Amino acid sequence: MLQRTILRASRQASCRTPAFAPLRQPLVSTRAATAPAARWYSDAPAAKEGEAAEKKEEEAPNDEAAKVKTDIEKKDKEIIELKDKYLRSVADFRNLQERTKREIQGAKDFAIQRFARDLVESVDNLDRALGTVAPEKLKPADGNADLIALHDGIKMTDTILISTLKKHGLERFDPSASAEKFNPNVHEAVFQAPQPDKEDGTCFHTQQKGFMLNGRVLRPAKVGVVKNA
Repeated sequence: MLQRTILRASRQASCRTPAFAPLRQPLVSTRAATAPAARWYSDAPAAKEGEAAEKKEEEAPNDEAAKVKTDIEKKDKEIIELKDKYLRSVADFRNLQERTKREIQGAKDFAIQRFARDLVESVDNLDRALGTVAPEKLKPADGNADLIALHDGIKMTDTILISTLKKHGLERFDPSASAEKFNPNVHEAVFQAPQPDKEDGTCFHTQQKGFMLNGRVLRPAKVGVVKNA
């Protein structure tokens, strides 16, 4: 009885052996199913690294361009500052040239100022000598021939001296001769007197003639001014 049971079990086991063959199919199918999943996980990091590299490559030129732009702006600012300094230096140099030129010209024009101030006293003496002779004594018929000759010689000397001084910028002026209006910058009022036939403020008498040196008053003229009021 026992032997029969064992025999049956062995037969059943031998018959069931083919049932284990399909077990290989799930193994193959499992490997086939899992293989793509493994490849997907292996490709994903590579793709992310590529994107990061591309981003770095894009960011690198942008940073370099920004740096170049900043450097250019800085250089432009430096150029503007240097140009401004250059123009200021040129303007200062030109002003210095003009000022130096004026000072040199002024030194030339007024180098003889002290000498001219001392010389006008001698010119005044000649003018006084001419004024001491009355006009009626200078007539050839009634006057002294020697006095007339002396007067003519002094007048000639005065004329030549005034002409020579004028060449060097020294000029004599007589306000009363042209009835000039009183100018405190040029004239010195010594006295005032009424003159019905003249306008107020007019120079009607010259006590001492004035002198100009290259347009500058060397000595003001001493005059009498009209005051009718």
